[in-house]
Amino acid sequence: MKKSFFTGLLALGLFCSTSLLAQIRTPQPSPAAGLSQTVGITDITLKYSRPSMKGREIFGKLLPFDKIWRTGANQATNIEFSTDAMIEGQKLAAGKYSIFSMPNATEFTVIFNKDAGASEQNYSQEKDALRIKVKPSECAVNQNFSFDFSDITDSSAVLSFAWEKTKVAMKIEVATTDLAIAGIDKVAEANAGQMNTGANYLLNKGKNLDKALGMINTAVGAKETFRNLWTKAQILAKMGNFTEALPIAKKVMDLGNADTTGGFGFMKDAVQKGITDYASKIPMPVGLPGKKK
Repeated sequence: MKKSFFTGLLALGLFCSTSLLAQIRTPQPSPAAGLSQTVGITDITLKYSRPSMKGREIFGKLLPFDKIWRTGANQATNIEFSTDAMIEGQKLAAGKYSIFSMPNATEFTVIFNKDAGASEQNYSQEKDALRIKVKPSECAVNQNFSFDFSDITDSSAVLSFAWEKTKVAMKIEVATTDLAIAGIDKVAEANAGQMNTGANYLLNKGKNLDKALGMINTAVGAKETFRNLWTKAQILAKMGNFTEALPIAKKVMDLGNADTTGGFGFMKDAVQKGITDYASKIPMPVGLPGKKK
């Protein structure tokens, strides 16, 4: 009994010691860093480590020219774009990348690689998403390697990294206006779908048809489709307005026949029947009396 008790205490002590050891942290020679920047509606996030000069000559010495460098220290330097972007005029798709570079006295090659966990040892050029060439410039001494965003507008920014007396800057551009319009269209389309669903519900119940008509007009105004136009035609017909319902039903048929998604087939017969019914219920105009000879 005593043996089991002391064995348990020993196991508990070992567990506590292990837990305490797991919590011990020591400073890194190249501490981790990160920064993020929103450009328009595009979020850019960057994580890297910051090596120090420590009296060393960096470019051309510590970092040989024309050799792959992880553009930082420790783990891979990562950058993530929430939307597509242009880097120095070249397209880079939305996503997460590792940043590599090849320093040179007159030109840096900056590389965005699809392997976010790559290092110099397992870097593969086949996984490069983009390579750009940028001329470095001289700057004030930077003891610690660093990234920075500057010259920020609603559609562009400059991303630069600097160490020692060398700075490399890259212009980032995003299609903010197009992205915003696409977002508006997406919301409008979703709203149109919801309005159509609500209008259809009221139509099937045969109640609040004025409200249903208002809802479907909102849907059609946001995005006109054969589905919401057919809902509108049926609401008008149920309200006895066959004169307005008929041309809308005919337009539904034209849009449906031109549709390539295959979604119109199941409702085509109903639309054709509606066209026939609506036409039969519109009073024939009374002809003008003929002129006497």
